[in-house]
Amino acid sequence: MAVKVNLSIDQGSTFGTSFNLSNEDTGEILDLTTYSAVGQIRKHFSSSNSVSFVCAVNTSTGILTASLTANTTKAMTAGRYVYDIEVTESMSGAVSRIVEGIVTVNPEVTR
Repeated sequence: MAVKVNLSIDQGSTFGTSFNLSNEDTGEILDLTTYSAVGQIRKHFSSSNSVSFVCAVNTSTGILTASLTANTTKAMTAGRYVYDIEVTESMSGAVSRIVEGIVTVNPEVTR
């Protein structure tokens, strides 16, 4: 089951966040050697338009980073969105949603 984390993004600013991926029971770092990650933001779950995070998995630390460029956030309309990030195991193709939540894009004043 995915962890729920709400994000706040400033329109027109570079955005980045990190998630520590570890075993809930033992606290051990998850072995993500054969995994890749993708994540998207949409206005609503059923929206056809999306914004994709740039995701990177650090296999030695178990940290997944998700980022957006300033140009990407500038193109987003201020408001509330939904997002999730999934990891895919390359050998089996198994997909797991690891984090999901609400994204609030705060309006930019300086243009």
